[in-house]
Amino acid sequence: MVILIVLAVLLFFALLVAAKTVRIIPQARAGIVERLGRYQRTLEPGLRITVPFIDRLLPLLDLREQVVSFPPNSVITEDNVSVSIDTVLYFQITDPKSATYEVANPLQAIEQLTATTLRNVIGGLTLEQALTSRDEINGQLRTVLDEATGKWGIRVGRVELKAIDPPSTILDAMEKQMRAERDRRAAILTAEGSKQSQILTAQGEKESAVLKAEGAKTAAVLRAEGEAKAIGTVFDAIHAGRPDKELLSYQYLQMLPELAKGEANKLFVIPSEFTQALSGLGGVVDGLRGHASAPDGPPLPGGRPADAPRAVDPPRPVDPPRPADPSRPE
Repeated sequence: MVILIVLAVLLFFALLVAAKTVRIIPQARAGIVERLGRYQRTLEPGLRITVPFIDRLLPLLDLREQVVSFPPNSVITEDNVSVSIDTVLYFQITDPKSATYEVANPLQAIEQLTATTLRNVIGGLTLEQALTSRDEINGQLRTVLDEATGKWGIRVGRVELKAIDPPSTILDAMEKQMRAERDRRAAILTAEGSKQSQILTAQGEKESAVLKAEGAKTAAVLRAEGEAKAIGTVFDAIHAGRPDKELLSYQYLQMLPELAKGEANKLFVIPSEFTQALSGLGGVVDGLRGHASAPDGPPLPGGRPADAPRAVDPPRPVDPPRPADPSRPE
């Protein structure tokens, strides 16, 4: 019985020694080994051997990039506006020994350093600059923090401003300012649109007037050419038909009413050719009428039979109408 107890104690002691001797370090972890209270070495990932009861393995350090969110910090801008800023920090341990022995509490140290650096950066900017220059603020914070934490074995990858919250009164004022700015831009755009519309309308009217004038010009030219061709055709037809004097007199009488149709004609002067044409045409008509109505009978005195037509003087040649003088009033 005693032998069994001794064997059990020896087995337990052997297992304890084995557990203290053989250490398994996971991937992306690092272990600090102290021998008799002094730094001895850093254990890399894998199976490692330590001296039991002499070497002490400290808690493993995570070598992956870590993310920590800090509580809001109250910061005063250059224009004396108090804003609340939330920050997010991305950091990674690059030297386990320095991270263990150079700083007591890395997260607390980084938080306080971030708060002080943020106050210095935001204090040199106005509220509007702070709201619109997040990338510049992030770059300045990262530069300062990376330089300060380098000796701690920590590399700061990124610093992001998660939220910038001004006071409610400032938010109301900013909203009113934004609304006024938008109204101003809308008024400017409306005025520019109206101006452009008027310009386009004027240009359209101008082009329309030009096209109408060109159309009227072309129509007048074509009309004049048509009238000229018509006059030439009539003139050629008249000369080809060889009209007699009676026909010309009749046509002349038909043209007289057309000459008096003008609205501005208040006084119409009958030319002298009118009486000549009328007398010639009247003689022709009387001759035709006497020949048609004279009864058969004995000859009249003078040796002319009763049914013979009276001699009619030949009409005098009728001069064509002279064109009106444009300088003389009608």
